[in-house]
Amino acid sequence: MTDQRETVQRWPHQLHGSLVILKKNARLYYLKPPVLIFGVLFPVFFFLAFKMGRPIATGNIVPGMVAMALWFTSSAVGPLVTPWERSGKTYERLISTPVALPAILAGDVISGFIFGACFSAIPVLLGLVLTDASVRNMSLLIAGIIISALSFASLGVLLSSFPARTPSNTMLLSNLVRLPLLFVSGIFIPIAKMPVWARWLAPISPLSYASSLIRSGFGQSAYFPVWLNFFMLVLFTVTMFLAACKFHNIWRGKGL
Repeated sequence: MTDQRETVQRWPHQLHGSLVILKKNARLYYLKPPVLIFGVLFPVFFFLAFKMGRPIATGNIVPGMVAMALWFTSSAVGPLVTPWERSGKTYERLISTPVALPAILAGDVISGFIFGACFSAIPVLLGLVLTDASVRNMSLLIAGIIISALSFASLGVLLSSFPARTPSNTMLLSNLVRLPLLFVSGIFIPIAKMPVWARWLAPISPLSYASSLIRSGFGQSAYFPVWLNFFMLVLFTVTMFLAACKFHNIWRGKGL
């Protein structure tokens, strides 16, 4: 009973620690050039490469653009924070504080979530103003953006768990993971029209479910049912966060 009471009493302290980590990340890392390049410019270039020269109605690609912006921005912060902390010799100081490791990583996840969710509003607004796209289910679109941003931010924190000393090494690993998952997600080619081998790979990408959910919010046909999209994105979020905690503990035990 005493242990349970102490655990409950520690929750506000750990939550406060997560919010302090969030504030620190926002002030130090949101405007770092690698975050802006890989998180903001990447989806713009991909959009231009996808749209230019192809007879596709602009309104039909707005949901894909929103999902792709969310994918890159939400997962851009996490992979860079820990390497910067390690190279700045502040990582050891951070993990020696009374704040538990899951609370520290939760702060990183919230940082990526807020960064991605805020930036995803830009393609939504541009799509509504400049194209014939329209939102048919606003609550579904907002819920889809929230759970997708959480899932992608958890992926970013998982990628940061590998013991890289420089941000460039982590971003290389990050793009090796994110780009293949992008191409099999149905963003560029609908999953139903992809080759059989790609249709088999599409379910392993969290972006597939996010894209499907956002398309439903815009009133477009989606490959997966809505309930499955929510279920898989929650499953990806929990699994990747727990895996990140596990890997961080393993590397800490080895002194890396």
